[in-house]
Amino acid sequence: MKVHSKSFEDNSPIPREFAFCMPDPESQATFSTNRSPHISWSDAPEGTRSFAIICVDPDVPSVGDSVNVVGETVSGNIPRVDFYHWVLVDIPSGISELAEGADSEGITTGGKPVGRTPNGVRGINDYTKWFAGDEQMRGHYGGYDGPCPPWNDELLHHYVFRVFALDVDNLGLSGPFAGQEALRAMEGHILAEARYTGTYTQNPHVSE
Repeated sequence: MKVHSKSFEDNSPIPREFAFCMPDPESQATFSTNRSPHISWSDAPEGTRSFAIICVDPDVPSVGDSVNVVGETVSGNIPRVDFYHWVLVDIPSGISELAEGADSEGITTGGKPVGRTPNGVRGINDYTKWFAGDEQMRGHYGGYDGPCPPWNDELLHHYVFRVFALDVDNLGLSGPFAGQEALRAMEGHILAEARYTGTYTQNPHVSE
């Protein structure tokens, strides 16, 4: 199976319009337009009954003490953890492409709703946990929300778009299920997987 995007090349920088945040000369970072990128897939194996998309950033700092703190940097040597940016399952087998903006068009305070959409079933991404203590922003963040790495991180972040071909019509998931839950539900049902990777940084001293 193959994955392609018209929005950016594989293993190249993700344009700002597909990010949740972008650099700002006065405040270090500000909200961006947060559009979901174009993504398409082909050559699914025989017997495919649905697809799923998971986008994960494996480069998120495991310790947040220095994150976005003026005068400090997030060391590239500290351990990193996964942060899920897109969880979309039960994509009908007749769909092989999502246009730009199909699952996000701007930032929704409190998050986009989870559940059934014309393109599949949305789970929650990890902005749900990130904003849990923020009275204005907290909520269930469904579907796609783009990159917003720490503006003082020494490490370039990678965003891995994983597309799965599955042998079931649906995974039986509902409510605010997260990326790890979706991956567990897929176990034993994956016929094929293809990946496409973009990079992103808000640190002007880190090369893309």
